[in-house]
Amino acid sequence: MGADGHKVKDTVSMWSILWKFMLVMSVVGTNTLTLYSLSVSRDLDRSLASLGLGRGEEGSFPKKIFQDLAKIREEIQSTRLQLLEVRSDLLSNLVKLQSSQAEHFQKQLSSPPVLSLLADDQDMSFAKEISPELQKYITAYPFPLGTHSIFNTKVLVSSVGQACAQSRDLLHKYMEYRVGELCPDDWDLAQDLMVRGCEPLPRRRCFARSPPKKHDPLPLPKSLWESPSDESVRWTHYRCKSFECLNLRKYNNTFEDCLDCFDLNGLEKQRWMVARDRHDFPLDQVLALKNGTIRIGLDIGGGTASFAARMHEHNVTIVTSSLNLKGPFNEFIALRGLVPLHLTISQRLPFFDNTLDLVHSMHVLSNWIPQESLEFLLYDIDRVLRPGGLFWLERFFCTENQLHSIYVPMIENLGYTKLKWAVGLKADKKGMALNHYYLSALLEKPARD
Repeated sequence: MGADGHKVKDTVSMWSILWKFMLVMSVVGTNTLTLYSLSVSRDLDRSLASLGLGRGEEGSFPKKIFQDLAKIREEIQSTRLQLLEVRSDLLSNLVKLQSSQAEHFQKQLSSPPVLSLLADDQDMSFAKEISPELQKYITAYPFPLGTHSIFNTKVLVSSVGQACAQSRDLLHKYMEYRVGELCPDDWDLAQDLMVRGCEPLPRRRCFARSPPKKHDPLPLPKSLWESPSDESVRWTHYRCKSFECLNLRKYNNTFEDCLDCFDLNGLEKQRWMVARDRHDFPLDQVLALKNGTIRIGLDIGGGTASFAARMHEHNVTIVTSSLNLKGPFNEFIALRGLVPLHLTISQRLPFFDNTLDLVHSMHVLSNWIPQESLEFLLYDIDRVLRPGGLFWLERFFCTENQLHSIYVPMIENLGYTKLKWAVGLKADKKGMALNHYYLSALLEKPARD
């Protein structure tokens, strides 16, 4: 609840207290007048008795006094009735106020949670411009059976990334579609939002577009090292329209990540089998260190999941996070019979604490990531690894000065045991020019309590 919500709540509480005070005062006033009326009546009777007169007897007592006293009594009775009416009105208004207060908090529960994440100085026009479909998605809906006994909450809230508010135009475009029909051909728009921090994305009520023809994948284990059919992929929004085109990129003189990732008969098939240099840790040697206890894990930014394919051959299940940057990486991973995770490095890892045996990353974790973001990511990796689990950092690159002044201390702060540790110059043209160094490490997480 924001500052405005607390102000409204305080105001409602203040009026509630005031109404209750007025109600109490009306009751006290009514009772006081009643007692006063009875007292006056008794005093009048005593006075008449002392004069030897009964009520209604004139005798020598002035008639006007009887009339004045009767008038006063009538006025007191009238005032008493008015106070009773006021008390009734106060009770009615108090009930209405309490009902209004309940409705107000119900509306607050149902307000779009993404709006409450906006800073006070941000443009609140986002709230006014929000599309109906997005509003429908982010509304907090009450559970049909009341408070959920396990979640201990009355409503179900659908999550949207905070940074979505910074990309409102793209988000509104993403949420413009016809409910129950084909979604727009806009997976690239979804990924653009993700890399801008709008993650998780809102769900949509439309059907994702598929390749034009149904085409069954290759069976395991054949699918691990054989390229799938081009017809298995929807090629819109890619410059290349076939896997052959993607494989030919490595002959171009332009820099692109993962140029040989789709060539399953080239370097991809040789990785982790034998050591080409000091930064390569053969898979058999790594698994032998843990005596068969590596069973499940995550490969961060794993390209086309060749690491997961090799681990699959050792009966280890690896989930591979990847983005479709200039190629259908996620589709390719799935066609190999492996598990893709469409996720940026900014997103919290979707695993519970102390559950994974292994987290691996090659090339992705390096000095291009802001230092603060990298530190958060390292702690998140630590969170999901079980005690005794392995963090396999492969070919982390940075300058020599950065390595020793920033990144080695950052990694050592985790308190892991160094099972393997290799540092050396990045021996390619670009690495030599920029004085880049590689760090490869195999680290074991300690137990903490």
